[in-house]
Amino acid sequence: MNEHPLVAAVKPLVDAMGAELLGPELAGADDVVLSWEGEDVLAVRLPQLSESLDHILAALERRHGTPLAELDRKSKQEIVRLLEGRGAFSVRHGVRRWRARSASAASPSTTT
Repeated sequence: MNEHPLVAAVKPLVDAMGAELLGPELAGADDVVLSWEGEDVLAVRLPQLSESLDHILAALERRHGTPLAELDRKSKQEIVRLLEGRGAFSVRHGVRRWRARSASAASPSTTT
């Protein structure tokens, strides 16, 4: 992929998210195509939710320079607060939230 200024600008963010840069011609329906002055320059393939948490945990291990299991209790508590703030524990209720949002107003019994 060419080193367009937009590519250089978004690459650190894409790397931090665990996403993938693609040429715009390779973009699928779920990819995000980014344009610059009306021209499609690149596409970003976002990671799957399960991959996102793995990527966040690996980044935390790199930041701390040690496996998370070897951290002291205080450090682990700080990481849990950070993960909680980033929504890492909210996906557990995804099915229930999907059902609540997708249920029609005419049939409230589908949300139970």
